[in-house]
This record gives sequence, C-alpha cells and structure tokens, in this order.
Amino acid sequence: MSQPAIYPSSGTPAIDMRSDTVTQPTAAMREAMATAIVGDDVYGDDPTVIELESLAADMLGKEAALFVPTGNFGNQLAIFTHCRRGDEVIVGDDSHIVWHENGAAAVIAGVQLRTIASDRGTIAPAEIAARIRVGEDIHIPRTGLICLENAHSNGRVVPLDAMAATAELARDHGIPIHLDGARVFNAAAYLGCAAREITQYADTVMCCLSKGLAAPIGSIVAGPAAFIARARYNRKLLGGGWRQAGVLAAPGIIALTEMTKRLGEDHANARYLAERLMDIPGVRVDRESVHINMVWYGLPEGVAPATITDALAAVGIKASGPYGGQLRLMTHWQIDRDSIDTAVAAIRRAIEGEDT
Repeated sequence: MSQPAIYPSSGTPAIDMRSDTVTQPTAAMREAMATAIVGDDVYGDDPTVIELESLAADMLGKEAALFVPTGNFGNQLAIFTHCRRGDEVIVGDDSHIVWHENGAAAVIAGVQLRTIASDRGTIAPAEIAARIRVGEDIHIPRTGLICLENAHSNGRVVPLDAMAATAELARDHGIPIHLDGARVFNAAAYLGCAAREITQYADTVMCCLSKGLAAPIGSIVAGPAAFIARARYNRKLLGGGWRQAGVLAAPGIIALTEMTKRLGEDHANARYLAERLMDIPGVRVDRESVHINMVWYGLPEGVAPATITDALAAVGIKASGPYGGQLRLMTHWQIDRDSIDTAVAAIRRAIEGEDT
C-alpha cells in the first residue's frame, strides 16, 4: 500500500504530508464503491449502510451507530443530542471541539463550553470534578456533558486511567461523556488494545473513517440505541440525511476491517521521521510525544517556516505552514520511508543553506 498519492486531475505524483485527511481511497475501496448494493438510508433500507453501522457499533462496543458526513458533524450532533439549550459542556481548552469546529456548539446546540487547561491533551479528573455544577441554583447552568478526546489532536494518546477516573466521577453526577475519537483506532494501536477498551469510558463516541483509515468521506457516532435513534432524527434535522449512501459506506467497511490493522505502520514511520529530524542540528522534536502518526517539530533560530515549506514544495512534498510556532508532518498509508527520506533531506538542505 505504501506509494505516493496520485492526483487524477494532473496525473502528477505527489507526496502529501499535510495531514492524514488527504489520504486517497485504496483500490479496494474504489472497487467497493463501484459495486456497492444501495438503498435509501433516509428510509433506513440501504443494506451497505446498515452493515457499516452494525460493524462500527460492535468494534466501538456500543449498542448502535450512525453514519454521518464528517467528524465535526458527528461531534456537534452528539452535543446537540445530549444537551438542552443553555447547558454547559466541560471540555479541554486545547480540544478540537474548542479550536477547530467553528464555535458550532453555541450555534447548533445553544450550549456554552467551560474549558479546562489540559496537560498536553489529558484533563485531570479533579479539575473536571471542580467544575461540575452541583445543586439547583437558578443562577447557574446545568452541566450537560463532558467531552474528552483520544487520540488528542496534538498527536498524544490519553492514558486510560485518566479516562476511567473521569468516567467514574461522571457516573456519580449523572453526566454523560462524549468522546471525540476521530483517531480512536490510532489510540488503540498505540495502546495495543481494542478500540472498545477506550470507548468503554464514554457514553457516546465519534470516530472518523477518513483520516488514517483512508475512506474518502464519513464518520461514525456510536452509543446507546435510544441515543442513536434521537441522533438519527437530529441528523435529518441538520440536513445530514443520506440517500444511496451505500456507495460511501462501502469504503468505510474496508476502513474498519482492513485499514485499522495497519495503523502501527504509520506510527512506526512517524517515529522514524522524528528520529531523522532530530539528526538535523537545531531541529527540535519531542520524541516522547510521537504517539501516533503526527510529528511536530521546531526550527533553529533564524530559519523561517516558509523556507522549509518552500523547500519541501520544490521536491514535490505538500506540507502545512506553522501552527503555534511549530511545523507538523503526518504519515499515512501513502507515505513510505522513501517519502520520509526525501522530506528530511529537503529540510536539512534548507536549514544548512544549500541549494534545493
């Protein structure tokens, strides 16, 4: 599977390390899309969607699952379904829900987010406990939901003991937990466990079928059957009703049955990338934070990020610009070690001032 991406519009080979969202579907996925048996999912009779949702529910350890267009949609659908308007949602201040979902929780669910500073993605259960609203004071909002994220969007995996402790206090207060598990299968690969061992600590979970699993579109929301029934209604309300969605569900089945098994390869390649970058004088990498397929790195003083991204572009590599003072490269099924070597060589030449 390890090969450079091919962009059909131009036929030009490219190495795209901006994210794992750029992954293109495998040949098997394209074939499955072409031959998928379909129905009308709004009527609930698309057999391929039904198969995907049943498979996802089983793998995530939940009673039922719902196929949705995107991860953002899935997270916001979960918040909308869990909460009453005016509720407060406890969430990490560096979470994807806070930073990268357009303030949607306020617009769609009508809730406010009560953020907590995290330790590189892990929220201390005691900090959550201190912010749960207790009592019937008419001046304060109800704590309607706690949102966790694993793997975190910074690339780190949250320890299961922290999730277990949070789940216990949430049960004590009767507050549900939603897990943003966009990369929960990456987290499971890192921990060496089944995804359901992570999701057992959440009432509901969203996971992406795209990203490292390479499906062209789609995410899953899973949870109790009654919750998913309400979420299905809300999905239609939000314009997310599918018709012949089996065409899109078919590659999602391959994402779950096949692509989850090879995520360790992406993680190994990310560790290789981190080690190669650390060999470049002045480049800073927190090797211990490379848990999944994401590598953040800092540059020597005086080297502009644009120098690096331009150097990578010159050798056919797409890379993201700086974020929070750092650069990021990501591995996925279309990035092999030759691609990594090409990227590292270009970065080294740019830093050392050689002609790329």
